[in-house]
Amino acid sequence: MKNHLKRLAAPRMWFIKRKGTKYIVKPNPGGHPFQMGLPLALILRDILHLAHTGVEVKKILHNNEVLVDGIRRRDNRFIVGLFDTVSLPNLKLYYRVVLDVKGRLFLCKIPPSEQNLKIGKVIGKTVLSKGKIQLHLHDGRNIISTTKVDIGESLLLTVPSQEIKEVVSLRPGNLVFLTQGKHSGEIGTLKEIKEGLAICEMEGQTVETSPSHLFVIGEKKEKITLSG
Repeated sequence: MKNHLKRLAAPRMWFIKRKGTKYIVKPNPGGHPFQMGLPLALILRDILHLAHTGVEVKKILHNNEVLVDGIRRRDNRFIVGLFDTVSLPNLKLYYRVVLDVKGRLFLCKIPPSEQNLKIGKVIGKTVLSKGKIQLHLHDGRNIISTTKVDIGESLLLTVPSQEIKEVVSLRPGNLVFLTQGKHSGEIGTLKEIKEGLAICEMEGQTVETSPSHLFVIGEKKEKITLSG
């Protein structure tokens, strides 16, 4: 059962029923960490309920366009993670992977106009020749650019072209989405970062967390739909 995983042993971030079939599909290695990604089969069957069996999932992938970040995927074990878009144009269904307030991955509906819009967090940089920099994003994506970007900031992208539409700075006053900790899945306003600690305001409450838990998503308003 190397391609499968015991349901009870699935990561706690997976939004699935713990009772049911003994085994579920295990995702292939990909751009997202295992704990932060869902196999496409699980999304189609257990979350969107578009199929009842693995055979039906494979039929959907074969007969219908299932796009992840604008690219057709046919592998039922393809890993889909935070802020990826999942589109089924033939069924007029469009979603984005987000976290709920319990820190579980789930899909929220988005307007068709956002199916090729994504936000990515810069987690590393490599300096190249001729003034170019390779930006490493949270989803395993690598983008070569001359745009000045700091680690921890976010890029608003068009996918699959990877065109950078905007850089979203990690500065006080901007909106942040928490990806880990007690307040994972919640949105707040960054107040300051000092001595390795990020201070945010969330619904009138002051919250302290690690800067690594922050994912900046906009200024006064989120750049992408994160609920629905």
